[in-house]
Amino acid sequence: MSTNIDQIWPGGIPRVGQVAERSRTVSVNDIGLFTEISGDRNPLHYDEAVAKASRFGEIVVQGGITSAILNAVVAEDLPGPGTVFLQVNWSFKAPVRPGDTITGRAEVLEVRTDTPITKLKTSDIRNDGTLVLDGDAVCYTMPIAKAQPS
Repeated sequence: MSTNIDQIWPGGIPRVGQVAERSRTVSVNDIGLFTEISGDRNPLHYDEAVAKASRFGEIVVQGGITSAILNAVVAEDLPGPGTVFLQVNWSFKAPVRPGDTITGRAEVLEVRTDTPITKLKTSDIRNDGTLVLDGDAVCYTMPIAKAQPS
């Protein structure tokens, strides 16, 4: 069964230069939830004395929390539902702390016309304007079947 590439992307075929963003405030609770999922119990995320003595000077959230907003941007907005990461190349530039608001941004760099693959420039910006994550990602979008009534 072949799928018309024009029908795969719910919002239409992405265009080079198209941008999507999402923001959220990171909480202490996020650290605990991420630890449950990942098992990452690094004291920089929990122990105020250890974190204060580090170059960060205070508690920082796990990198997975910082990058997670990009999962939402890609899966919900651009390219949209049915999209998964094939490859990511991310550099963490600055820490994110509980209480910081981060904005994840994806910009379309390339769109393949033979298969539903897009290349995105990705970044996270902290509410003070600091770039905290920078890089790119290659995504694949698959058609989402509509649920059949039971």
